[in-house]
Amino acid sequence: MNAYSHKPEGYECPFCHVVSGIELPQQGTKQKDIIHQNEYITAFIASKWWINNKGHVLVVPNRHFENIYELPAEYAVEVHRAAQLAALAMKGAYGCDGISTRQHNEPSGNQDVWHYHLHVYPRYENDQLYLMNGYQTDPDERSIYAEKLRTWIRENV
Repeated sequence: MNAYSHKPEGYECPFCHVVSGIELPQQGTKQKDIIHQNEYITAFIASKWWINNKGHVLVVPNRHFENIYELPAEYAVEVHRAAQLAALAMKGAYGCDGISTRQHNEPSGNQDVWHYHLHVYPRYENDQLYLMNGYQTDPDERSIYAEKLRTWIRENV
């Protein structure tokens, strides 16, 4: 039992849906957003973007762990391996200037999906990532970025 749990009663986890192949018709991540998957993790293009940092990736463990407090070390290692892969793919495919990672826990830590996830952002000089608001994207727009990253991974790993 997670002493630091905040998920509401009856919570339907959107990231568990992604991992298990469930797509909601009008919202959320699609299977074609996935850029890398193994027995431990799934990495996919996030559905929420920031205007100057398009195509950022979320890495989630395939088992449901709400936050960092309950994430086992063997999953943490795989999350960070996938984050490194996504970062290298972004550098190669997007030509970004740098990479930022972010991870949030509990409401006061800005967590809003109750499944551990690590953000991997492509960064550009003066992109103002932390000063902008995010917006929901269209699956067709995301698929372009997912294909770029999948292609880079296929050709370089």
